[in-house]
Amino acid sequence: MRGEPAAVTAKVTELGYPVTVAQMDRLAANVGEKTMIGRTGGAPTFAVGMAHMFAGGFGSKTAIALWYHFAIMFEALFILTTIDDGTRVGRFLVQDLLGYVWKPLGRTTSTAGNWLASAAFGACWGWFLYQGVIDPLGGINSLWPIFGVANQLLAVIALSLGTTVLIKMGRTRYFWVSLLPLVWLLSVTMTAGLQKIFSPDRRLGFLSAATQLRGQIAAGGTDVQVAGWKHLLLNQYINVGVTACFLVLVLLVLLTCVRQWWLLLSKRKASVLHEDPYAVEVALRA
Repeated sequence: MRGEPAAVTAKVTELGYPVTVAQMDRLAANVGEKTMIGRTGGAPTFAVGMAHMFAGGFGSKTAIALWYHFAIMFEALFILTTIDDGTRVGRFLVQDLLGYVWKPLGRTTSTAGNWLASAAFGACWGWFLYQGVIDPLGGINSLWPIFGVANQLLAVIALSLGTTVLIKMGRTRYFWVSLLPLVWLLSVTMTAGLQKIFSPDRRLGFLSAATQLRGQIAAGGTDVQVAGWKHLLLNQYINVGVTACFLVLVLLVLLTCVRQWWLLLSKRKASVLHEDPYAVEVALRA
């Protein structure tokens, strides 16, 4: 949040998080920064939390600045690698989808398919970046609130597939190694996702925040204020739709895996474990 320190702290306090200018100045000094006002995104907030946890855990409050900058570096690398991995996976999904339009485009050996899928998915990232530049209330603001949910739901899918592979390998006595964290992660992330959509607290729930914004728009304001509220309202509805889609798709993947577990464990289906033909071909070439 940008602006004069007094105005920013007043706005944050109004949102339900009491803070003073003196506290913000002291926090900046503790972490080795000139100011913590107007810092981009949620990274500094997360880094401050991590710094206090690590410093408290190691019993050295003087190390807060060290841990803060470590957390900032960790977040930057995490976000970059997540975008890289997400783009790669997204490109494969887009290319697989293109294969239903024209089968040759779905082949991983197809140069046209590779370029087309990469360009299409890269354009999606580019659109969000462009929106974030021309519209401070758009772009990343419509993605950041659901980043954590999406990231953890991806882990649910990975653990579900990992459990399936363990059962297919005949290592059923070890499948609890992936099943236990799967159950925990699924319960926590699904609960968080539902709360993000339906919580009555406007600071947490997308729908409650949308209701408040509709009330503000109906009450009226300056043209700039109303335009900003409409942008924020659209962001809330986008977040509702995307989060709900994520939850439903992950549940479908999980239910499919559970069905496979039941079929394999009850011997109703033979356990067939093999590499994808293309993966085998690449391995042989190497």
